[in-house]
Amino acid sequence: MLAFRKARRKLRMGTICSPNPSGTKAASEVCNADWMASLPPHLHNVPLSNLAIPGSHDSFSYWVDEKSPVGPDQTQAVKRLARISLVKKLMKKWSVTQNLTFREQLEAGIRYFDLRVSSKPGDTDQEIYFIHGLFGIKVWDGLMEIDAFLSQHPQEIIFLDFNHFYAMDEAHHKCLVLRIQEAFGNKLCPACSVESMTLRSLWEKKYQVLIFYHCPFYKQYPFLWPGKKIPAPWANTTSVHKLIPFLETTLSERAPRGAFHVSQAILTPRVKTIARGLVGGLKNTLVHRNLPAILDWVKTQKPGAMGVNIITSDFVDLVDFATTVIELNDLLEDQALTKC
Repeated sequence: MLAFRKARRKLRMGTICSPNPSGTKAASEVCNADWMASLPPHLHNVPLSNLAIPGSHDSFSYWVDEKSPVGPDQTQAVKRLARISLVKKLMKKWSVTQNLTFREQLEAGIRYFDLRVSSKPGDTDQEIYFIHGLFGIKVWDGLMEIDAFLSQHPQEIIFLDFNHFYAMDEAHHKCLVLRIQEAFGNKLCPACSVESMTLRSLWEKKYQVLIFYHCPFYKQYPFLWPGKKIPAPWANTTSVHKLIPFLETTLSERAPRGAFHVSQAILTPRVKTIARGLVGGLKNTLVHRNLPAILDWVKTQKPGAMGVNIITSDFVDLVDFATTVIELNDLLEDQALTKC
């Protein structure tokens, strides 16, 4: 029965991300662009906090600017070293954690985005950029790319988790929030009971975007959800053998109500890790060899109030990560709709 449901869902989700001029559908073109819309009706009433949702870690870091200053998220020692041009090239190898753009991640099925933002030294226009060691694209450009996708896929819901802010005063925050409003408008979902957030309830109100803002500034705007509503425990380890028990423990400690939950299925390099794999970078040193074991762990999980919810990964395209997470929803039983 489970195999039948998976096969049926794959038929529904077999859309083409990029049209092929020949009119044929290549295997590489099949994507998860409408996977939420394609879930069976009984899952439309399940709280999003009980669904399995794929996410990406440092979601914006598919491109970083080697020519920009080193970000304020780095130590003074790193900033001094970065005056040497080669150092920035090496930094890039460890700052980039994704290959896919926002649009490509969305088409692959990613619905949670881990976002870190900063102003840039010397800028006088209050512009905000994504950052991970080095500066990435402008936040505005990323938001517009996401909004364009959402307009074409009106039943897809996304989580934007703004969890790190650097070199930002009140004026910068106001500018960023204004950008968010301009980009998404009526798609923004006001903060509400977590249990009331179901696909059906969001579709009825045409909401598509949940913004989490890990800063007291969230209190000034009804569409900014507090960061405490989406905890994301961090293992801070280079060992997959330590990561998996950590993920299991934090899931067992998950609050059954009142919050979403992010399982960060990622490994974090230490200074000696970087020194040993300096030229190889994050992908070749840590991610490639450990992703299969992480994916095996994902396959053993079940969503639900005390199960997995959002699962994030580095380089989500290297394995069938998003589809594997999405298919966990086939394990869910019917649940009653919870009203706000």
